[in-house]
Amino acid sequence: MSHFPSQVTGSLFVAAAVMRWLGWWLLPARPGAFFEPRDFVAIRAAYRRWIWLFRVHVFGYLTSVMAAVALAVLVDEREARILVWPGLAVLATGSVVGALGAAFYYHMGAWGAVELDGRDDAEAHRFIGGLRVGTHYATCLVRFGRVFFGTGQVLLAAGLLRAGILPAPLAWAAGALGVAAIGVTLARPEELERYRPIFHLNAAWMLAMGLIAFGAGIGAVR
Repeated sequence: MSHFPSQVTGSLFVAAAVMRWLGWWLLPARPGAFFEPRDFVAIRAAYRRWIWLFRVHVFGYLTSVMAAVALAVLVDEREARILVWPGLAVLATGSVVGALGAAFYYHMGAWGAVELDGRDDAEAHRFIGGLRVGTHYATCLVRFGRVFFGTGQVLLAAGLLRAGILPAPLAWAAGALGVAAIGVTLARPEELERYRPIFHLNAAWMLAMGLIAFGAGIGAVR
């Protein structure tokens, strides 16, 4: 028999994974920590696709917050909520901070593509130089978002193991991904690209969370 709260939670996790993952994969340009002139050329060539896909990507972060809240509701009457709720709160905070960092690249990429249309690389480099302070701040938001999300995953993993409402491998995967996110981000703070495998694995983890919650339901939920 289907369980409506589990299905809603599962749907939100699946939507978050798909929006974050596909929104990133299908972007016409995927800038690194700092924009390059070629990024603006690629964005201008597929301007509307950049705008809409990046919106999908950013809203994937916010959908992650909704999924986290829905999961917290499902453990409302269990003692494991003392671990699950704080973990999900920090995870959700990480998603919001990550969305703010991503929004910088969304806006500046679109603005730069319009401003630099038809101009040479020298103009592009001057434009990028003018973004340097703002970009440093954006990368700080990106790093904090990753560390917060990972910290929340570690505590959530303990709560899921305690509650026993989902398969244990999902809980262990959350803990491992959280530790990896914290370790990689703090050990190599300037090398943002090192986080990329964790990004993909996190999307796969959220997808698995969603599919299991939607299909099999979250165990013995009242």
